[in-house]
Amino acid sequence: MGSILLLVMIVIPIAEIATFIGIGGYLGLWPTIVIVILTAIIGATLLRWQGLATFYSAQESLRQNQFPIGEVFDGLCLILAGTLLLTPGFITDAAGFVLFAPPLRILLRRLIARHITAYGHSHMHTPGAPIVPNFNDSTVIDGEFNDMTAIREENNKEVANNPTRFER
Repeated sequence: MGSILLLVMIVIPIAEIATFIGIGGYLGLWPTIVIVILTAIIGATLLRWQGLATFYSAQESLRQNQFPIGEVFDGLCLILAGTLLLTPGFITDAAGFVLFAPPLRILLRRLIARHITAYGHSHMHTPGAPIVPNFNDSTVIDGEFNDMTAIREENNKEVANNPTRFER
């Protein structure tokens, strides 16, 4: 995974520079700069518009006592899209604009869910269903505790014997 990330960190900037040179040579310096600035402005506008729509959709899901997993995923995609659009470059702009397309996000969500289901460990709990503990789990949680029962009983007796002391 680290080598893939390193490769991406090297290849993407080189590809962006080559694209800048090619488009700048074809259009000229100023039109290229204007296009980069326009994509950032359009990206910020799209991010605000779709981000608010996703936020309101998540609020509606929460009002219906449902976890907004789709909206959370869409929000993460929108953050990534905004980051890509604010990064100067044509390749990152294209990737950012693609992430603004809701059908692509739905497809991406399904692919990732299928991958997690096949290769990862996931546990989902349906609201209202009883939680059944797994006694075959060998997880041990080590902790310390203090028995506060005696202190609580002593405080209750003190309040009963002298109620004016504890009034405000």
